[in-house]
Amino acid sequence: MSTAHYSEQEIIRREKLIKLQEAGINPFPAPLYPINTYSTDIKNNYTEETKDSFIGLCVAGRIMSINDKGKVFFIKIQDSKGIIQLYVKRDDICPGEDKSFWDQVIKHGLDLGDIIGCTGYAFVTKTGETSIHAETITLLTKSLKPLPVVKRDEDGNTFDAVTDPEFRYRQRYADLIINPGVKETFVQRTKIINTIRTFLNDQGALEVDTPVLQSIPGGAAARPFITHHNALDVPFYLRIANELYLKRLIVGGFDWVYEFSRNFRNEGMDRTHNPEFTVLEWYTAYKDYIWMMEVTEQLFEKIAITLHGTTDVVLGNKTISFKAPFKRISIHDAIK
Repeated sequence: MSTAHYSEQEIIRREKLIKLQEAGINPFPAPLYPINTYSTDIKNNYTEETKDSFIGLCVAGRIMSINDKGKVFFIKIQDSKGIIQLYVKRDDICPGEDKSFWDQVIKHGLDLGDIIGCTGYAFVTKTGETSIHAETITLLTKSLKPLPVVKRDEDGNTFDAVTDPEFRYRQRYADLIINPGVKETFVQRTKIINTIRTFLNDQGALEVDTPVLQSIPGGAAARPFITHHNALDVPFYLRIANELYLKRLIVGGFDWVYEFSRNFRNEGMDRTHNPEFTVLEWYTAYKDYIWMMEVTEQLFEKIAITLHGTTDVVLGNKTISFKAPFKRISIHDAIK
């Protein structure tokens, strides 16, 4: 194994990988791992009265902290919903005379960033933390690159969070792991798209799919990305907008069409301007701008309620009301 371009941490992790393989432990197993619950579901619903229903749990997640107490490990894992603590006791994991799994995997094989599976039952520790008493531990993925270290308190609040924009936007996957709030942004984006789609479908609009490769890019003023179609031996362009194709559908007899369009513009870029981005466009027949304002108000109101349960959304120190109807002023007054 050439180690010339690896950091010290990466070399140590690869040495652990080899030792695990030599011990007959697959560090990247392929079989199904039957997860049946998630961290926040346990933490939100476990009580003394319900504890009998919190046995036979099976969870999986990425190791975010390891606290070695000798014959007991406290391991915090992060799954898709949050973080939960595992109480891992040597004699429960290896009840017989053979303690080799404990020594090879738990004691000397695990690192921050590894993904493990755990079966067991929920309980509350002496410090009052809802945890899982582990009965089995399975290594699901060995992490060969170290995660940036982020400190968290008992309530899950983050300290010395990684804030470097260069790192966060170039390594989005690592940003998602160490800054849990970022994942919520992605979740909310999906909720917004699903809400818009449901709203428009219920109103009678038809979702369509128009060409990404176009012989003449149009619908906006921007420099396109150029590619080549080998079979036709002609240049093609990644769309800068989907407008013209949607309008053709209206000409063809549809009353209301919409598309979530991936557009591409070969121009300047910065943290808030990407060369590829998603646009929602809809076109409809027999309507005017007053109708468009009313539908837009209804759509924004529905999105706010879906995401926040209310039409009043707090942004910084301001509260914005998405309750329809909105205040309206003329273009002339807006310019003034």
